[in-house]
Amino acid sequence: MSDNDTNTVSDTKPKTKRPRLYKVMLENDDFTPREFVVKVLKTVFRMSDDEAYLIMMAAHQQGNAVVSVYTRDIAESKANEATGMAKEAGHPLMFTIEPEE
Repeated sequence: MSDNDTNTVSDTKPKTKRPRLYKVMLENDDFTPREFVVKVLKTVFRMSDDEAYLIMMAAHQQGNAVVSVYTRDIAESKANEATGMAKEAGHPLMFTIEPEE
């Protein structure tokens, strides 16, 4: 090879964009027993008693509370599982998702 050969190898790597994250929200209602809400948070979101209680109280006092943040598929799955668990038990408890800002 001579000095005139111009074989250029590009070292640029494609930039991968991080997936958008979504908040799973616990929506307050005045009918679901607090103990049941704590049970759902512990079961679906693997929280301790203390964490679950604090989030349940935040939703109770503020109208809703962030439970956790995930990619969209996982957030939807967790929200559906938790809402389904409540519906199966006859409670109106709801979990929703919204994009994280």
